[in-house]
Amino acid sequence: MKKLFIFLSLLLGSITCFAQADYKVIFDITSKTPEAQQTVIRQVNGIIKENPNAQLEVAVYGDALDMVLKDKSTVAPALSELISGHKNVSFKVCGATMKRNNKTSAELIPGVQVVPDAIYEIITKQREGWGYIKVAH
Repeated sequence: MKKLFIFLSLLLGSITCFAQADYKVIFDITSKTPEAQQTVIRQVNGIIKENPNAQLEVAVYGDALDMVLKDKSTVAPALSELISGHKNVSFKVCGATMKRNNKTSAELIPGVQVVPDAIYEIITKQREGWGYIKVAH
């Protein structure tokens, strides 16, 4: 009986750890509307509140570029708080979008990372088993 209890305790602990550590989602945002950008911030905050160990990434490209620019973002304070306050949350902007719009990494909100191509980033995460959410409003 003692061995069965130990086995079940280990099994339950393993399942709980796996379930919490395996929560990985990439968000896809291309919208320039403040409502869509506020939506992704709200969604990320909601998930982090329920599961602080969740790994969350926001891929920013296309018309959403202003979201991560210091001088144009309408969600800069909330975005900065997410980046600095949660090691498992990242915002990644498309390098190709930045190049098309003549923007440099110096113009980004601190902590926003540049990836060569946001669509490739999304596909890579999906191949690694990450969930995918297209943000639209």
